Amino acid sequence: MATKKYGDKASDKVEAAMHEMKRGTLRSGSGRKVTDRKQAVAIGLSEARKEGGKVPDAPGKKRTAPKKKPSTRKRAATREKTAAPKKRATQTKRATQKTRATPKKRTDAKKQA
Repeated sequence: MATKKYGDKASDKVEAAMHEMKRGTLRSGSGRKVTDRKQAVAIGLSEARKEGGKVPDAPGKKRTAPKKKPSTRKRAATREKTAAPKKRATQTKRATQKTRATPKKRTDAKKQA
């Protein structure tokens, strides 16, 4: 026998949300009146989730397992295969600093007097 997807709390919340929608009192998060049946069901399921009812996760919130990093041996082998090593940022900064012209210091006669 298969287990039920939704608990009693979920069905009660969906039923209450549908009742409110049909009466015209159900409002969405933005405060607008809900007229769509599917949106009313979604609101009921969301309320059941908040109260801890047995409801599957929302389809937009899929949990993914963290991606595994390749082992260090494979990474080292791929590094060796790559082209010439790249220059470090500090080396390139030093090179650009040497090529720039240094500004001359200004001396004012007023400051010295």
